Amino acid sequence: MGRRNDTRRDTPGADAHAQGSGQTAHDRRWARELNSATRCAALLLTMLLLIDWGSGSATWSRAALWLALSVLLFLVLLPRRVSAGEGWLASRGLLGTRRVRTDRLVSVRCLEGVSQRLVLRDVSGARVELDPQVLVNNPDLWYRLCEDARRSEAEGTLLCGTTALRRVQDRVDRETVLTMFRMSGLD
Repeated sequence: MGRRNDTRRDTPGADAHAQGSGQTAHDRRWARELNSATRCAALLLTMLLLIDWGSGSATWSRAALWLALSVLLFLVLLPRRVSAGEGWLASRGLLGTRRVRTDRLVSVRCLEGVSQRLVLRDVSGARVELDPQVLVNNPDLWYRLCEDARRSEAEGTLLCGTTALRRVQDRVDRETVLTMFRMSGLD
């Protein structure tokens, strides 16, 4: 009788996912952004409660309203946690995790607007949206995505998106050079 893992190894990409799990890259600034979101929500709650207390209009119902408002602010500011390994990229948010196979990408699009978003789509239809600044701030995440996107392009599955990837690559290169200048004191 075969083991359950034997059948999984036969599926395309199962090995890539297993190998990449030990080399997972994470968003290094995620914890800092989470702390910032927490502090902003706590500061708002504290200020609102102090204003109510100072004006003499503090009630339990108003405190509950201010608490709900600060929780809403926290949920809006809560950053998505981005991680990547060999052949995959995942974005975990409040309502779940979205994962895309980066070694089987079909398209990469850059959505302009109030906040710029990079949309990755793979052959199975999975879709992940992320802020390109996350890739700029985390060269290891960018490296994983870039290597797998090149593999997708070589295999012919990446039909559109090389321009968007080049724009992100330019931003990563620019930030790397600026960081090197700052570290060497050549601002």
